[in-house]
Amino acid sequence: MDQNIIIPIFGMLTGIIIPIAVFIWQYYEGKGKRETILEISKHLDNPTKLEELLSIFDERKKEPLDYRRNGVITIFVGIGLILLGFVAIGNILIGVGYLVTAIGIGTLIAGYLYPNTGKELTNAVEDFEKK
Repeated sequence: MDQNIIIPIFGMLTGIIIPIAVFIWQYYEGKGKRETILEISKHLDNPTKLEELLSIFDERKKEPLDYRRNGVITIFVGIGLILLGFVAIGNILIGVGYLVTAIGIGTLIAGYLYPNTGKELTNAVEDFEKK
């Protein structure tokens, strides 16, 4: 086989293999949890206990997003892109880096303008009531 064809073929196969591998991995990771919930639910009579059980296994985050943290991360990603543009790739990447940095600054400012945790909201209300 010609060596000039091997790299594009592997590139196309990678785009197919990675999503399939992720789906298989997610299926087997959740399989044990689903079986456990099914077995426990067979022995529960109270539906409220079942809801509690499901909330324990629920992996979604209950807390809101921290825009300040995300803003700082985005700012430093933008700075990294700017530096990479200066060192290796060129003006296009420098422009992209400035755009990403500006988005990070906006996200950081939004984090300070809109408090998102319960404690911050309570503190904001108490500060307002004091005035």
